[in-house]
Amino acid sequence: MEEDKTIKYKVDYRDIKYPRLEYKTGTLLLVLPKNYNDAASLIEKHKKWIIKKEQIIAEALEEAKKKTLNLSRTEKELKTLIHSIIKEYQQEFNLKVNSVFFRRMKTKWASYSQKGNLTINTLLKYLPERLVRYVTFHEMIHSIEKRHNENFWKIITKKYINYEEMEKALLMYWFLIQRSNELITYSNVQNNER
Repeated sequence: MEEDKTIKYKVDYRDIKYPRLEYKTGTLLLVLPKNYNDAASLIEKHKKWIIKKEQIIAEALEEAKKKTLNLSRTEKELKTLIHSIIKEYQQEFNLKVNSVFFRRMKTKWASYSQKGNLTINTLLKYLPERLVRYVTFHEMIHSIEKRHNENFWKIITKKYINYEEMEKALLMYWFLIQRSNELITYSNVQNNER
């Protein structure tokens, strides 16, 4: 991608102090304070990071075209797997989880709350076990380190030295699931029209 290419983005104004950039669903989102009016300079300041992210997304989209989803794991099997992984990581790394919740989420694989609750996206049932294990570990590390700072990634590498590859694979599966959902929805619409 060239440096002078136009960068597409959406803006979300919120009650926050500092602007930030997000790529949660493959689209650049500028999260800006309500009185912020210089999106262009923010984009210019972070242009290299944006271009790198867009290249990673383009690669993930291309890779997703070559893959298929594992449709054999049920939500019940996912729950059993998650609980066994949590137990394993609690013992191995002394990590805390108070409660576990399962629900379909639109922008995340999982989350760890300040109260120590782990919420798992039920779409994880489509992922290979290695990625389910990684997502669970990643979220449980938030019991030690809340932010994705240098210390967080240092802890992650104790178990997943290849975490960057895991993150790329998660992005690819995210796009694969989105595409599969669109195909399923489109197929259902076509069948209903007949």
